[in-house]
Amino acid sequence: METLVLVNLFHELALKGENRPFFLRKAKAHVREALKGTAARLEAEWPMALLFRLPQEAWPEAKERLKDTLGVEGFARVLRTPPDLKALEAALEETLARERFGSFRITAKRSDKAFPLTSPEIERLLGAFVKEKTGAKVQLKGPEREFVVRILPQAALLEVERHPGPGGLPPGVSGKVVALLSGGIDSPVAAYRLMRRGAEVVLVHFHPFPLLSGQSREKAKAIAERLARFQHRITLHLVPFSEVQRQIILEAPKAYRVVLYRRYMLRIAEAIAKEEGALALATGDSLGQVASQTLENLHVVNQAATLPVFRPLIGFDKVEIKAEAERIGTYAISILPDEECCTLFAPKHPVTRAQLSVALETESRLDTERLIALALEGREVVRYTWPGQKPLPRPQEEVPIMGHGPLDG
Repeated sequence: METLVLVNLFHELALKGENRPFFLRKAKAHVREALKGTAARLEAEWPMALLFRLPQEAWPEAKERLKDTLGVEGFARVLRTPPDLKALEAALEETLARERFGSFRITAKRSDKAFPLTSPEIERLLGAFVKEKTGAKVQLKGPEREFVVRILPQAALLEVERHPGPGGLPPGVSGKVVALLSGGIDSPVAAYRLMRRGAEVVLVHFHPFPLLSGQSREKAKAIAERLARFQHRITLHLVPFSEVQRQIILEAPKAYRVVLYRRYMLRIAEAIAKEEGALALATGDSLGQVASQTLENLHVVNQAATLPVFRPLIGFDKVEIKAEAERIGTYAISILPDEECCTLFAPKHPVTRAQLSVALETESRLDTERLIALALEGREVVRYTWPGQKPLPRPQEEVPIMGHGPLDG
């Protein structure tokens, strides 16, 4: 047996004016890619919806994939009937035999204006039919069960099982951003928030290997593989940072170590952004969450970059971030133990109101150009694709070393 699945695109896509065809084309391609390998076949499409036919045994997998497909407002398993009331009643009766509920409503959406009944008339007649068959009461607000009926020019569709999608915009319609990926809870959520707004996200993870074990690299790979589910293709740059840290430790006031670590991370990430054609950087900072995220410290860190630095979580608290991480499936990975760069040799009492003059004076004693080049030369670049493929390593010789823009020192 086969199943029909109706995919509704996020309503925001309808507001794009003259650019709407571009956004819809991207969204539909993203949905088709999400269903790759399920034997789904496109049956019909409308400006804001797609109808697929797939084997019944593929429905559970397709359902899980569509729940993570950006640009999808919702989707439903549907029954298709001829466009007449008796056929819809027969389909409803088949569905009612498997369900129990105390209240319900019928929602009719009539695309075919030639159909002899209006939407309210369809709702009233089918509602009376369901009430007679089940004894349940009609409840327009907050019913236990809602049946959605769509009247099309040559068919009718009855939704028998509906699920919400994540909404948002399809990947790549809003340009490219390089996101710094730590081993914590926050940065994967920040990357996801940007993906949801249509940005193609490239990940950069700074690790202390070989100074410490490779735990943080493996953790970053696991997070990247999970995030690939939303974007379908994602690149992860794994950057060794121990030599940069060693030089900072030798020259910097102890309280300024973390601020200086972060300034150099932004410089290196900006060099990667120029390679990737990205127009902004992103971090998982939340204002005031830790010492390095005070407004004064964020200001000093920002001065190391010439590209905009996005902070999607700046107004989120930890409870909100944790809930989002659990929802997108990164939390369980993020709480695994590892050894992060920013906690390595971190001072007991870090500065909370850093001064730019102190950071610049310290950096004047460091060979910034050499440290950036050294970090870039030692990196590993991995690309992930989803669904159904393992990470694809990219040969190191294919990764050019480019300039990192003007320094502020």
